[in-house]
Amino acid sequence: MKERIAIIDGVRTPFCKAGGALRDVSADHLGAVVTREILARTGLRGESIDEVIFGNVSQPANAANIARVIALRAALPQSVPAFTVHRNCASGMESITTAATKILSGDASIILAGGTESMSNIPLIFGKRMTLLFEDLGKAKTIVQKLSVLSRFRLGFLTPVVGVVEGLTDPICGLIMGLTAEKLSREFGIDRVTQDEFALQSHFKAAAAIRDGRFSDEIVPLPLPPKFETVITQDDGPRPTQSMEALQKLKPYFDRKNGTVTVGNACPLTDGASATIVMKESQAKALGLTPLGYLRDFAYAGLEPDRMGLGPIYAASRVFDKTGLSVADIDLFEINEAFAAQVIANLRAFESAGFAKTHLGKSDALGAIDPAKLNANGGAIALGHPVGTSGNRLIITLLKELRRQGKQRGLASLCIGGGQGGAAIVEVE
Repeated sequence: MKERIAIIDGVRTPFCKAGGALRDVSADHLGAVVTREILARTGLRGESIDEVIFGNVSQPANAANIARVIALRAALPQSVPAFTVHRNCASGMESITTAATKILSGDASIILAGGTESMSNIPLIFGKRMTLLFEDLGKAKTIVQKLSVLSRFRLGFLTPVVGVVEGLTDPICGLIMGLTAEKLSREFGIDRVTQDEFALQSHFKAAAAIRDGRFSDEIVPLPLPPKFETVITQDDGPRPTQSMEALQKLKPYFDRKNGTVTVGNACPLTDGASATIVMKESQAKALGLTPLGYLRDFAYAGLEPDRMGLGPIYAASRVFDKTGLSVADIDLFEINEAFAAQVIANLRAFESAGFAKTHLGKSDALGAIDPAKLNANGGAIALGHPVGTSGNRLIITLLKELRRQGKQRGLASLCIGGGQGGAAIVEVE
């Protein structure tokens, strides 16, 4: 990029399992909470924001263009425009990279970029037969016509279409995301024990981060409606007492007969939101602001939808080409843990010269990733994966961890449903 993009600061709500503590909190309310908080922490006034961009996947019917709803609920001036971006699991990262593109092109100076998701509130949907019945009933003019339409009703018409299952199933390859992880587990020979061991470490690292207060700076406490007397202050997914024995007892969830992917070595459905303030590095200096860190560059890549979990290595290869950097130049990595099998497959692909030659058109492997540099505070298997938010959260968590460890450069990456990958290189001084 022509100039680094400064990320002034970033905050998020606690991440809570869908159907739990945040089930009565809408995605736009979650987004408004982090929007108000990021403005308060940075000391910026709403009038100074040129645009608001939020990532969101399961966009609520009652909050179309949810970014605009969030901006207004957070009391930003009505003159500040807002729009929503959607790149499946990387939507939160897309909000930051889209902001960077707009800023570097001169279309904006300061952008509030975030992500929000309430997976608790993804709806059940009437199937086609019930929908058509309602349509015909609405068209019927007389009592006789209405009775005729109603006589076609069968109880089976009430069987709902589960919105979250539809959203997690790829329409091109026909596989739900868990089955794409099963495909990678077979392709890379990743057994059940290896996946469960990875999941166990995710919980242990996340629990240690909570115990040591490493998330306290990025999480804004969230009072719960309707009385707002109960306040959620931390993620509810990590299990400090998780064990291999408990994980091994779980049955395969997606491939019941021959599978290895379970609810224990996959990320849970999750609610949560996050937000950042982005501007040019030069503008941050002019305003006397000390950035949390900087976006050096980013890249997105496409691949087969049924192998979508390998998106991180494809995107990382591209961003390394753009910057001239390599695995050896990266101090910390954040790879979103959609599934343990998917992250492990990427780790094996990174160190495989054969994979690089066959799939990336390169003569050598990208390089092995040191496990000690990966997901220092655990990942989505423990913390959760609110799909529109995670890409934003990864960048915030990575920058704060780089500063905590006194390191300089990190890579945040995600696999993206539909067969894509996203990767961003960030830096701190």
